[in-house]
Amino acid sequence: MSKLGLVLEGGGMRGAYTAGCLAWMIEHDIMTDYGVGISMGALHLCTYYLKDTEMLHKTSVDYMSNNNIIGLRPLMREGRYVGYDYVFEELLKKDLKYDTKPLTENKTDLEIGLYDMNDCQTVFFGAKDFDDDLNMVKAACVLPIAGNIQKLNGKDYLDGGITVMIPIERALEVGCDKNIVIVTKPAGYVRKPAGAFMKWFMKANYPKHDKMVYDYTHRHENYNRQMALIADEVEKGKAVLIRPSQTIPVKRFSGDPENLQKLYELGYQDMENQKEEIFKLIGRE
Repeated sequence: MSKLGLVLEGGGMRGAYTAGCLAWMIEHDIMTDYGVGISMGALHLCTYYLKDTEMLHKTSVDYMSNNNIIGLRPLMREGRYVGYDYVFEELLKKDLKYDTKPLTENKTDLEIGLYDMNDCQTVFFGAKDFDDDLNMVKAACVLPIAGNIQKLNGKDYLDGGITVMIPIERALEVGCDKNIVIVTKPAGYVRKPAGAFMKWFMKANYPKHDKMVYDYTHRHENYNRQMALIADEVEKGKAVLIRPSQTIPVKRFSGDPENLQKLYELGYQDMENQKEEIFKLIGRE
């Protein structure tokens, strides 16, 4: 029996594009058999399976330009450039009442990637592993340097994108023979190797984690391999790749409300433009 997968890259604020794509899927009643997400893609993946288009918009557009999330305020409050504690404690849990219990109760077949700092590899956890306080989803989103190492069940974790930026290999590993892949960078994007300053900066911040520093500063190798694999799956007719058709000035850690909205709308429109290709993949007339 065929198994349809959904593969989501991260991208920080660029995740507004992913959110727009997922809103289109929800509105067209396209729910995949399995989904896997990295970083911001992990949070949006959960929201997709909750079928909450309003939440997708709030978490990717409405709340992203909040001054408490990125910059001086979180640096003073949390000691890091991104206020992950503020996002999850104040915005998601208190304000939005974000709840992943339905995913656990319904045994939703999804996975999110976390980098295990002890074993130095990206591991995947399913909805059955989620805690009520969103700690696991939070750990999946916390980037090196930008946020603090997260402790879960006695182990240290960070964003799984340290080694797995686009989790296509995981989707294939669990048996998905068809995949909808959503990335946040346009065609022609080339991920460059980490420069000398970034290598030094990572080593200075993580002196006891040489393997993690190596993995992070060699992410371009994994990214290129994963994109090549996706291209091969597309050529075989086993995957549809969705990526921004236009360049909108939103970066991982910066984006104004107007451009975030444009990026969200672009995601929705790009899905509409590739509707026939998507319907063909999933067997819908």
